[in-house]
Formats: sequence, structure tokens, C-alpha cells
Amino acid sequence: MSENHQIQQAAKIIQSGGVISYPTESVFGLGCDPLNEAAVNRILHLKNRSVEKGLIIVAGDLKQLEPYIEISTKEQQKILNEKTNTTWLVKKSPLTPNWVSGKHKKIAIRVSKHPLIINLCQLINQPLISTSANPSGLDPATTSQQSNHYFSNNIDLYIDYQSERTGQPTQIKDLTTGDIIRK
Repeated sequence: MSENHQIQQAAKIIQSGGVISYPTESVFGLGCDPLNEAAVNRILHLKNRSVEKGLIIVAGDLKQLEPYIEISTKEQQKILNEKTNTTWLVKKSPLTPNWVSGKHKKIAIRVSKHPLIINLCQLINQPLISTSANPSGLDPATTSQQSNHYFSNNIDLYIDYQSERTGQPTQIKDLTTGDIIRK
């Protein structure tokens, strides 16, 4: 199946409330529509992860994240000027569902440089949930096959997209304080 066909199929699955496994800059992730509570809960159940921990949302551009966040123009520039793949903790907007932010006043966001994520988010015109493809306590999947090994028939689509990955989750920084939460 061509990469373009896989992206189109993934868009249909996300828009109909499904869950996909897809490559990110670092590892394979699980994704869905952040506004679909049932889909998000399905991912949390598959990962054996508490909703209180919160999840990352990823987008192809900052504009797609605007409904979920409250940041200044200066903070926008800080995000856009970052050279490395960085996940930011930012003030969440009142529209951000608790099943995404967990018990936190902030939400984790990332503007992706990965071509698949950029294309997929453009196609669905919104961000995606992005959490590593692994049950809690196990190493994140670095291939589509490893993700399939973890979750088998419980994922609606495994995207097998050839790209380089670091194998390490992205750094997480607090936008307000500059503190590094995860290296």
C-alpha cells in the first residue's frame, strides 16, 4: 500500500473514531482524534495508562493546536523557532478535554516536523493524540511490526512508513519556566 494511500486511510479511520499506529520523529505512536473521548479511552486502556497522566497532542502546524492552548505571540515564536523536536507544556484552553490533559493545568503539545504527521494533520485539519506505542512498562515500539506485536488486532491501522527515528521520546519543556521535564 502506498504511503499516500495509507495517510488517506488513516484520516478516514481517525475521523470515524478509530485508532492508528504511526511513526513519529522518535518512536511509533498511537493516535486518534483528541476530541473523541471513546477513542482516547481506548488508547489509555490499550496502554494500561491512567487518564490522569494526560497525553500529548501533535500537529503539522501551530494553528491546528490553537483551540487547545492559550499562549502569547512571544511564546508562539519560541515554539516555532525551536530547532529540535520538542514537546511543550503550555497553558490549556477551556476547550481542552480533561481526557487529554489529565489532572494538569497545562497540556503537552508538539509541532511535528515529520512529513507523515504534517500530511495527516492537514488532511484531517486538526491535531492528533500522540503517545508512544507500548503498554505501560514496556519499551516504546520503534517499528510498525513491534507496535503490531504489542497491540495485534486492537489497532485499526498500522502505518508502515519508512523514515528515520531516534528511538528516544522527544524532550519535554515547560514553555513558561523553560524547565526540562524529560530529556
